[in-house]
Amino acid sequence: MTTTTADVVSAQKTRTWKSIVGNFLIRNIMVVVMLLIVAFFAYRSARFATPDNLVTILVAAAPFALIALGQTLVILTGGIDLSVGSVIAASAMAAAWSAKNLGDNPLYPLLAALLAGLAAGAINGFVVSRLNVPPFIATLGMLTLASGVAYVIGNGAPINGLPASYGVWANTEFLGFTVPVILMIVAIIVFAFVMRRTSYGLRVYAIGGNRLAAEIAGVRSKRLLFSVYAISGILAGLSGLMLSSRVSTGAPNLGQGYELDAIAAVVIGGASLMGGRGSVWGTALGLLLIQTINNGLDLLLVPAYWQDVIKGVIIVAAVAADVWASKRRT
Repeated sequence: MTTTTADVVSAQKTRTWKSIVGNFLIRNIMVVVMLLIVAFFAYRSARFATPDNLVTILVAAAPFALIALGQTLVILTGGIDLSVGSVIAASAMAAAWSAKNLGDNPLYPLLAALLAGLAAGAINGFVVSRLNVPPFIATLGMLTLASGVAYVIGNGAPINGLPASYGVWANTEFLGFTVPVILMIVAIIVFAFVMRRTSYGLRVYAIGGNRLAAEIAGVRSKRLLFSVYAISGILAGLSGLMLSSRVSTGAPNLGQGYELDAIAAVVIGGASLMGGRGSVWGTALGLLLIQTINNGLDLLLVPAYWQDVIKGVIIVAAVAADVWASKRRT
């Protein structure tokens, strides 16, 4: 059988198209995983693929998005922030206390939450950048400290009986979306721009990639490390306000375990815990993946204890797929 030139050209074109499609799928492996999960839940539940359910997912994702964005900056420098869950609780309690004791003005809870988050983040940043304490240890200490402060503010009990104005931060709608959802969208866009289009973002990547080389190049690593932990604290404080405003109460145990979901979202999004690799868009995708899984399993009436098992398996599988895709790209 004779092979003609046309056959060779056709075979080459076929291989080229297969290579293009294969490379595209490898580069966007997490998007493919996300689409498969969405397709599965849409097939199993008629309520999943509806506009109302999409809004539900976004509302649930909004507070997590803020702490995940802060966690992204920290992880890009090669650090980690284990304290954000407790900082959420402390900030929520500070906001609730101010709303109950300082007057019926929604600005008081906002300022209290931001100041509480900033204080915790600044302490983390100082201990890590100036005292050279490993981030794991420094933020683990803050996790315990902030949790204790949350209980101290409320004398060991939740703060109830808050004014109606306290709920405006979570329940006010604009163009069909609540304030937390709008804030999430704006924050993702702003942080994506900052990390990719500004010198600050480039310095964060440089510190995570090789801190010594970055310092030789003139990057003030201590100041930069302080800033990323401070930003993480501020975002956690804002998240605490949004979560407590949704239910108009301050709970000292609010935010427990949230730091794990935030870290999972960042890692699923392709970030390296060693620093220097990751993106805001990847974190947003990882966050939506986790919230989509939570929402889909709830709609399917899967028991809570099985949800944790299934979610854990899916997260590990998604990260494994991303690692495999990264090796193939390399």
